[in-house]
Amino acid sequence: MAEMIAFQRPDGKDCSGYYSEPSEGKTAPGVVLIQEWWGLNDQIKGMADDLVEQGFRVLVPDLYRGDVTLEQAEAQHKMEDLDFNDATDQDIRGAVQYLKKTHSSQVAVMGFCMGGILTMLSAIHLSEEIQAAISWYGVPPEEGGDPSTISIPVQGHFGTADSFFPPKAVDALEEKLKAGDVDYDFYRYEGAEHAFGNETGDSYDAAAKDKAWARSLAFLNEHIQQLNP
Repeated sequence: MAEMIAFQRPDGKDCSGYYSEPSEGKTAPGVVLIQEWWGLNDQIKGMADDLVEQGFRVLVPDLYRGDVTLEQAEAQHKMEDLDFNDATDQDIRGAVQYLKKTHSSQVAVMGFCMGGILTMLSAIHLSEEIQAAISWYGVPPEEGGDPSTISIPVQGHFGTADSFFPPKAVDALEEKLKAGDVDYDFYRYEGAEHAFGNETGDSYDAAAKDKAWARSLAFLNEHIQQLNP
């Protein structure tokens, strides 16, 4: 059953999130799923529900504290106003800790667009607490930390026609991962634009989304699913 819950951040403050679990319950492996810049909307809840159907417990922290938008300019404004350090170190870390305290011994972080950026930041800063990370079209900013220090498996999905994170940005990130001998797999989808996995958007590419989704599930099953009884 899906519901909005409250969980505690490391600093003691509360954060809310969309939570759901599979029929096998609270011993299933966990995924902290991170929203696009639109907020905690029905689309990201649907992605969470799809993961639950695959046997994962899922928690989507509400980074905008209840705000949701359909307007790109407003979404960009909200993303620019978000404190990425606080979102990573407190909201996302708190969500990871909640899943672990409630019996998911293995937890991955997975995100899209803005959530993809935060996923990479989580891989940099939360490697001691999470077991894997999947970024869909998200490249971390230079000031966010050093990707070469990542010590967990990372998977990335990027469109070759992405205007937000063009191939050169992805190549630069990949070079840093190579320099650190990070365990990673990057996939590039020919002709796909930014947010190609969002079925409600103008850039939706069903073929690319299906391939990326299948690869994401395989990655989760390899790195967290099999580690739970």
